[in-house]
Amino acid sequence: MPFSDEARARLEADTSQIIGRYPQSRSALLPLLHLVQAEEGYVSAAGIEFCAAQLGLTEAEVTAVVSFYSMYKHRPVGEYHVGVCTNSLCAVMGGDAIFSDLQEHLGIGNDETTGDGKVSLEHVECNAACDYAPVIMVNWEFFDDMTPQSARELVDGLRSGADITPTRGAPRLCTWKQASRILAGFPDGQATGGHTAGHATLAGLRIAKEHGWTPESGDAAQTNAGGSGPPGSGVSPGGAVSPRANTGRQQ
Repeated sequence: MPFSDEARARLEADTSQIIGRYPQSRSALLPLLHLVQAEEGYVSAAGIEFCAAQLGLTEAEVTAVVSFYSMYKHRPVGEYHVGVCTNSLCAVMGGDAIFSDLQEHLGIGNDETTGDGKVSLEHVECNAACDYAPVIMVNWEFFDDMTPQSARELVDGLRSGADITPTRGAPRLCTWKQASRILAGFPDGQATGGHTAGHATLAGLRIAKEHGWTPESGDAAQTNAGGSGPPGSGVSPGGAVSPRANTGRQQ
């Protein structure tokens, strides 16, 4: 169904801002797709036609991009899109059990939406939050250290209109359409309102402060090599943590 004249005028005004951010107009395709998704809740045929016309692309070129990225939806999703991480660590820590339990609790399968249109459910790949496994994302906001019971309480709260606060990130949970508009490049002012680092992420910093450890320069660390710390610990005689000790995978 084509956009109404009012919707098209609104989209065109926002589109001019988005395209103006890029030296080549076709580079604006990804945010434009989020913009039309913010209008309808998914990328429809009308959305594909609009993006193609605005950027001088074919509809086939736009469709190829839409079908490649999983954040673009091909049919309407819920007001709150619930993504349960089922990648390796989250799965081991209970992500598979959470996803299975939510399917039963909500009466829907993967990539389906509840009858009231409130919640859609999807199993997703790594959310880069392994230190808080198992993790759920609602409209791309984090809910950490989940269990089947807390997951049920979360979706029940979403469906009842309860005031839901993400574990980290924005202090207020927005709707799916609002989240898509943010991804299109129109912030809602919440970026600095919440906290992004939780207890697990800050564990190393707490330990360092407790021991009075401070980072040393490379020259100092080399001088202190083979100090009093445990083998491979990177702890020098002065009690500092060598920058070389941070060899773990960063997220």
